[in-house]
Amino acid sequence: MKLPHVRPPHIHPPDLRPALHSSLVYAYAALKWLPAAGLVGLAGGALGAVFHHAIAWAAAFRLGHVWVLWLLPVGSVLIVLLYQGLRLPLDMGTNLIIEAVHSQKRIPFLLIPAILLGTVATHFFGGSAGREGAALQLGGSLAFGIAGILGVKDKEDRHLLILCGMASVFSALFGTPVTAAVFVLEVISVGRFFYSGMLPCLTASVVAYGLSRLTGGEVVRMSISLPGGVTAPLVLGTAVLAAACALMSIVFCVAIHRTGHYTAQWFKSPYLRGLILGCVLLGLTLLVGNQTYNGAGMDMVERAVAGEHVDWYAFALKMLFTAVTLAAGYKGGEIVPTFFVGAAFGAAVGPLLGLPAGYSAAIGMVALFCGVVNCPFASIFLSVEIFGGEYLIPFALTCALSYILSGYFGLYSSQHILRSKVGTELIDREVSD
Repeated sequence: MKLPHVRPPHIHPPDLRPALHSSLVYAYAALKWLPAAGLVGLAGGALGAVFHHAIAWAAAFRLGHVWVLWLLPVGSVLIVLLYQGLRLPLDMGTNLIIEAVHSQKRIPFLLIPAILLGTVATHFFGGSAGREGAALQLGGSLAFGIAGILGVKDKEDRHLLILCGMASVFSALFGTPVTAAVFVLEVISVGRFFYSGMLPCLTASVVAYGLSRLTGGEVVRMSISLPGGVTAPLVLGTAVLAAACALMSIVFCVAIHRTGHYTAQWFKSPYLRGLILGCVLLGLTLLVGNQTYNGAGMDMVERAVAGEHVDWYAFALKMLFTAVTLAAGYKGGEIVPTFFVGAAFGAAVGPLLGLPAGYSAAIGMVALFCGVVNCPFASIFLSVEIFGGEYLIPFALTCALSYILSGYFGLYSSQHILRSKVGTELIDREVSD
């Protein structure tokens, strides 16, 4: 039987034009952003290098000339004079940079000399503060100025340049380029990651990191050792320590914010407030009898992670010194003091749970950082870049627990948390202080 002739269907070749068009669009975006991000990275790296060496000089001078500590009350007053002379609000800081990413707020260019000189003065006179807050402000201000020079009109493009600037100076100061890029993309709006900003921010961060290395910038690297490896008892102890650090992160945030709030109510004049709290800071230093709690304190973090002896009360004293320093009007940031508090707290509590002191200090440092900034992924990358990836699992567990158990508290009151920490519902709330 003869089968009927069936005409084969006409097969059309796939239309590749939409895919080609999309590829060209993406290629254009890359070509558009890579040079701009690289430029911001170069500028941020150069500024970060200058900033790093200025802070190092200030700290070294103070350590070599103890009499400088007697000027602690004077230093805070000088910073108030600096900000008022430049017509900048004394409380202008990282929150302004975060708000500028969310809105159309302008970042004054004079914030660059103000925060640079203010932070160097803080480390010169012996205030207990870090440098990452200054890094974010310097990078954001610098990138905002570059956006104006380049004639960037679109607000989203301008916001992305600000993020690139923040990442670049952060990377230049800490030597953690991936952490810097992820941190600025995560800290702005917790629960909504700005994926399209990853390439520009990482480009700026890596360029700044490379320039910083060429100019002798600092690279934060530490090592930990667990002879027995990662065991079930160690993971359980780590989880308990992470939970304790999450609660400590709440205490830290409340202490920082409430000290500033109440002292501003008690002493309306910023000059009087700076003078009195500077005297308090001097008195605390004299009571301690050394400069352990003055300055950033990264050397103490390194000693704690190395397993050296750390006084069990060191975390509380560092928290007190930092709260008084920032309330007095000194500048810098809270992240390195957070590292100190977390490492000292971990070193004190960890051995009670059967954990090695050095390992506990590393866990405490990362856990407290995660709790105060609400950035679990940046914290995981931080642990890998500083300590290596050998103990990724306990560090990842630490960050997950610290993020959830720290609640809705944080260092930056302008930070938005867009998704519930304990459910799937969408929210939009600023962190509590």
